Amino acid sequence: MPTVRFIVRGRVQGVCYRASAREQALALGLAGHAVNRRDGSVEVLACGEPAALDALERWLRQGPPAARVEAVSRDELPEQVMQGFRTG
Repeated sequence: MPTVRFIVRGRVQGVCYRASAREQALALGLAGHAVNRRDGSVEVLACGEPAALDALERWLRQGPPAARVEAVSRDELPEQVMQGFRTG
C-alpha cells in the first residue's frame, strides 16, 4: 500500500494531536502511527489508499482545536503493509 510520512510542526504536543490523528486515520481506513519527536514536532506515518492519505494530510494541516499547525511536510515512502494505528 502507498505509505507517507508527515512531519507536523507547531503547537502539536500536549494538545491531543496524536490521539486525534489516530481517530482520523482509523476513520479513513489508514494504518500507521503518530509519535512525538524530540524537536516538538509530531511524525505521522500512514499507509493506505491515496485518496485517504490526501484526506489525512488536509486534516493534519488543521489538527484538533487546541493545536496550532505551522507546517506539514510529506515524504512518499516505499510501499508497506501495516495494520492498526498506534500512538507513542
